[in-house]
Amino acid sequence: MTLLLQRYGTLGAFLLLVAGFSIAVPQAFASTANLLNLLQQVTVLAIVATAATFVMVVGEFDLSVGFVASLAAVLAFVLFGAGAPVWLAILAGLAAGAAAGLANGLLVARLGVPSFVATLAVGTIVSGFAYWASGGSSLFSGVPPSFTALGRASVYGVPALTLWMIAVLGLAALLLARSRFGRRLHAIGDNAAAARLVGLPVARDRTLAFVLAGLVAALAGLLLAARLGSVQHTMGEALLLPAYAAVFIGTTASPRGIPNIPGTFLGVAIAGVIANGLTIIGVEPFVQRMVTGAIIIAAVLIRRAGRTA
Repeated sequence: MTLLLQRYGTLGAFLLLVAGFSIAVPQAFASTANLLNLLQQVTVLAIVATAATFVMVVGEFDLSVGFVASLAAVLAFVLFGAGAPVWLAILAGLAAGAAAGLANGLLVARLGVPSFVATLAVGTIVSGFAYWASGGSSLFSGVPPSFTALGRASVYGVPALTLWMIAVLGLAALLLARSRFGRRLHAIGDNAAAARLVGLPVARDRTLAFVLAGLVAALAGLLLAARLGSVQHTMGEALLLPAYAAVFIGTTASPRGIPNIPGTFLGVAIAGVIANGLTIIGVEPFVQRMVTGAIIIAAVLIRRAGRTA
């Protein structure tokens, strides 16, 4: 029974949540329109959670991913206002995300600053820059239709955002599970000292993990902006807590309690179902935040119990 719970308990919890909300509010929750809306809601969160997964694999945290998502979107819209082409605006947003990730990586891997402190500091700087660039106001003018199509179009009936999510999750899963780089990241997360003794480039790979996180977070911000057609300098910050809740939940889907992309997606699905279902029922947003925090604590305790079992 214990082995079954470790392997399938998280999936079982997801199915119970879906069944529970379907019974409680069948016409609202289980409708096709709501399920499609739920899928749209979790796509950007899944991409941000993927960014968080990269750094958690090496045993670190990146508290700047939400700020980086906002900055990338703000920079793109500022450039749109200046008449820049779509490719340049997207490239600038992605470059800003990679640069923030590089700053995080150098502070953590090279200078030994704890990741909580380093990424919070970099995130604060990024947030300030996004506020300055946007003037503290919403930006929505001069946006080319070819950009908004990235978040609003569909391909053979499949929303573009869903395709982006599948692509990001698929590439991240292959990178972490099948590549030498991914295996090195897992080795560093398991035991950094041992990885260093066998000659692995620990500092370099940790830095690259943060760069990947910044790049993926920036992509999430751009896609969210494309879907909304406007940006605010704080638009990505609300994604931080749900993203880490998803990653922590995802670790419980692994027998070893390690971050993994399939588990992260399952965690995103659980977080999305909870938020969607509670909203339909009429639960206040602050209560939803409390529930999310409780879920993170429960996931940590379950992961610890799995490791000691």
